[in-house]
Amino acid sequence: MEVMSARLARRVIAGVDEAGRGPLAGPVVAAAVILGSQVPDGLADSKQLSPSRRERAFCAIVETAAAIAVRAVSPRRIDAVNVLQASLSAMREAVLALPVFPDEVWIDGPWRVPGLPGLQRAVVGGDRTCPAIAAASIVAKVIRDRMMRMWDRVYPGYGFGQHKGYPTRAHVDALQRMGPCPIHRRTFSPVVACQTRRIS
Repeated sequence: MEVMSARLARRVIAGVDEAGRGPLAGPVVAAAVILGSQVPDGLADSKQLSPSRRERAFCAIVETAAAIAVRAVSPRRIDAVNVLQASLSAMREAVLALPVFPDEVWIDGPWRVPGLPGLQRAVVGGDRTCPAIAAASIVAKVIRDRMMRMWDRVYPGYGFGQHKGYPTRAHVDALQRMGPCPIHRRTFSPVVACQTRRIS
C-alpha cells in the first residue's frame, strides 16, 4: 500500500474543464491545470462560487499551480462544428499547451477528448470532487468572464459584462432590439429566431 501511494504521489495529473457552453455569445474557454504541492483552500465548482471568491481562488491557483494552460474557441468555430466539438477541441489544445505533459488527464463530464495521447479519465461532476478539475473550472470561468467584460466595451448595449453572454431576459431583449453582433453564435436557437424575425 505504501509503495502504491508513493507511486500515485509521483504521477502528474492535469485537471481539465471548460466554461461557456451555454451562452448565446462569446467563446468557449478551456483550462488545464496541474496543481503544485500546495493545493489552495476553497477549490470548488466555479458555478458554486461568488465572483469575488472565484477571483481569490484564481489568484491562489496561479500562485501555486505547477502548470496552467488556457485556450479559447471562437463563436465562428462553435457555429461550424457545434459547441460540444468546439469544447473538446479547446480542452485538447489546453492540455497540449501545458509545459509538462501529464501522466493522466482528468476531464470534467462524460466525454473523453479525441486526439489526446495518454491516459484519460472522464469524471462526471469532477469539478465538485477533484481539486485539479475544480481549479481548471475556476481558471476557465474567470478568464472567460474577463473576456466578456472586454467584449462589453466593444459591443455595448447587450450587457455582456453582466450576463456574460448567457440567455437572460435582458440579453434576449437586447438581441431582439439590436440584432446579433459579431460574437453571437448564429446557430443557437434564440439568435436564429431573432435573425428570422428581423428578416421577415
